[in-house]
Amino acid sequence: MLRLWRNHGLTDLSRLRLLEVGCGDGGNLLELLRMGFLPGQLTGIELLAERHALARCRLPAELALHCGDASTMPLAAGAHDIVLQSTVFSSLLDNAYQQRLADAMWAALRPGGAVLWYDFSVDNPRNPDVRGVPLSRVRELFPGGTMRARRITLAPPIARVVSGVHPSLYTLCNTVPLLRTHLLAWIAKLT
Repeated sequence: MLRLWRNHGLTDLSRLRLLEVGCGDGGNLLELLRMGFLPGQLTGIELLAERHALARCRLPAELALHCGDASTMPLAAGAHDIVLQSTVFSSLLDNAYQQRLADAMWAALRPGGAVLWYDFSVDNPRNPDVRGVPLSRVRELFPGGTMRARRITLAPPIARVVSGVHPSLYTLCNTVPLLRTHLLAWIAKLT
């Protein structure tokens, strides 16, 4: 993420306003604080009350944290420089709901801001409660965006096996694009 932001000229993270949709127990927000974001510039939204409660315990009080459905929550239009989602959309099996959430995220961005997307792009045949979100679907969700995306993250089942054999095999296997299952995308809102 740091390299991605640097490539887009975002070097002073303390000035950026970031909203995380589906912040879970706050792990990503804690990492963002370590990277240089200020607590007052971060906002998290979590649907599940128990995960929201954990996040509230872990995060500074000046970090805005909301419990509820981000697709219906009244978010300030154009208030954020970055809207982050990490493995949220792969858990949403309803296309119409995916679109409503994407629209809410897009509306929360200021012109010149971007959605930072990280999610898996292939189906997990062992888990019927999730589905991959391929790049073509991401483009459908954000038709007004200018997108740069790449596949990263070695498929977790492969990663577990090869890392058990030898940690350096992870790096070797991750050089094969076909074995990478997650998309990292920067979806810019130009106007």
